[in-house]
Amino acid sequence: MAEFEKKVRQMLSKNNCVFIRHGKGDHDIWYSPISKRHITVDTKIKSRHTANAIMKQSGIDFKF
Repeated sequence: MAEFEKKVRQMLSKNNCVFIRHGKGDHDIWYSPISKRHITVDTKIKSRHTANAIMKQSGIDFKF
């Protein structure tokens, strides 16, 4: 099964999103200047749908 976590983090960084802090459990908090929102990113993203939802929340026009 594909791991999308590394690709999601690369896309967030490439689009000027900023890592804010570690959240509860295995989640991290990022800030997107595009959507002006905080985004919760799981450290174990196994679903393409979850990865696409994170891209949508961050305002990045990219689909896996």
